[in-house]
Amino acid sequence: MTPLQKIYLLRVALGIVSAFICAGYGMVAGIITTDPTKISITAFFNSMSIALIVYIVSYYGVIKPKFTLKVEKPQKLFTTGIGIYFISWLVFWILLYTIIAVV
Repeated sequence: MTPLQKIYLLRVALGIVSAFICAGYGMVAGIITTDPTKISITAFFNSMSIALIVYIVSYYGVIKPKFTLKVEKPQKLFTTGIGIYFISWLVFWILLYTIIAVV
């Protein structure tokens, strides 16, 4: 498995982890409601901010130090898996948000 494939899979896993963090934040902050007419745009923007922070921290804290010397172009480290990270975050965040709102 190449380093870029490892980064891609790591970004999928981090997207799921950040969705759980965002859902937990929504529960603690009380922004997840059971009334579907009161969907808060604040919840989305707060969760997106958390997802961005997790992405940037994972890049500078884990990916860049570990994989910089193992790839041809170090610029590819930041962009590899960015799409799947946000797609997996969004899918799992919506899923968790819906489950929490129903329960």
